[in-house]
Amino acid sequence: MGNTNTLSHLAIIMDGNGRWAQNKGLPRRDGHKEGAKVVRQITTWCAKNSICYLTLYAFSTENWKRPKAEVEFLMQLLRQYLKNEKNTYLENGIRFQAIGDISMFNSPLREMILELEEESAKGENLTQILALNYGGRDEITRACLKAFSQFSPDELKTLDKIKAQALLENSLDTSGIPDVDLLIRTGGEMRISNFLLWQASYAEFAFSPTLWPDFNTSELESIIANFKNKNRRFGGL
Repeated sequence: MGNTNTLSHLAIIMDGNGRWAQNKGLPRRDGHKEGAKVVRQITTWCAKNSICYLTLYAFSTENWKRPKAEVEFLMQLLRQYLKNEKNTYLENGIRFQAIGDISMFNSPLREMILELEEESAKGENLTQILALNYGGRDEITRACLKAFSQFSPDELKTLDKIKAQALLENSLDTSGIPDVDLLIRTGGEMRISNFLLWQASYAEFAFSPTLWPDFNTSELESIIANFKNKNRRFGGL
């Protein structure tokens, strides 16, 4: 017997832009451009279909290892995306939020991120979260430093696990946001690549062979329909 699940928080690892372009004999940057268009389609669909939170893995802490020219292009594409999509956010009641260590970005890009967060803050249909210079281990490390640096060594010894977990959770980039219900990875790989390690601890996973630029709302609807028939027990019976 099926079990209807509420999908509050959807997370997506958008994989396959470069391979999509290479398969077509195009530069990798063309795949990233096409992938940005899909972000708009999926985001607006979620805003209209009662998804509360959509978290997208846009740039990881490991992506700095890519060729300098590609990293510079991705930063340029991000700036263009933030500029172009402002009206999409405002017209569709979408709140924008960034997670990750954005201190690594240059000042103009950081300012764009913070300004869009502020300008879209009243959006009530969806919170779209872009993971930028984000890594799950990095986030947990930063959260530990933030949560426990206020305590002396003696105080830490007496800190019980329940309080410690609450402190740590409140210090994560996603503080106040519910855990991930469904995590999708496109592109055919079956790993989560250091994405939302804490928040996805009880998420359902869906791995699609579709390269991100070819991903569409029809496939998303199919994955969500399958999710809603899962029996999620969270360790119980």
